[in-house]
Amino acid sequence: MGEHMRAVVQRVREASVEVDGAVTGRIGRGLLVLLGVSRTDTEADAEYLVAKVADLRIFNDASGKMNLSLKETGGGMLVISQFTLYGDTRRGRRPSFDGAAPPERARHLYEYFLEQARKLGLSPESGVFQAHMHVSLTNEGPVTLICESKVIDRTVS
Repeated sequence: MGEHMRAVVQRVREASVEVDGAVTGRIGRGLLVLLGVSRTDTEADAEYLVAKVADLRIFNDASGKMNLSLKETGGGMLVISQFTLYGDTRRGRRPSFDGAAPPERARHLYEYFLEQARKLGLSPESGVFQAHMHVSLTNEGPVTLICESKVIDRTVS
């Protein structure tokens, strides 16, 4: 069974990431995206997922309804590479990360995701790939969603 590129998306009032005491990315209102890349992901998965995240209608309109996307609000995007999204906890107490992409593949698709976000007119901020990071955020709502790159077939045969 193939995995899916995975993103945990949080609507934030603000978010930042520090590496070795220096801020490498900071946004105000917008989305914090924790991005996990699996062994089977491709550039097409990144393209699909970044477009999905950018178009999610999870920001309030003038009447207070979640009706606007990140592209429509001009909010920020902070993208953090997060291989632990593929931690398999079904056996024992130590997670297995066998489903995560190897570092060189994950780095390429993480950077490709950022590049695609820029092509959509966003200005993504980022952490440092494979670094030990401190991520701070104020989740607004709270609104937290899990998005995956492949459509799940829910039809019953």
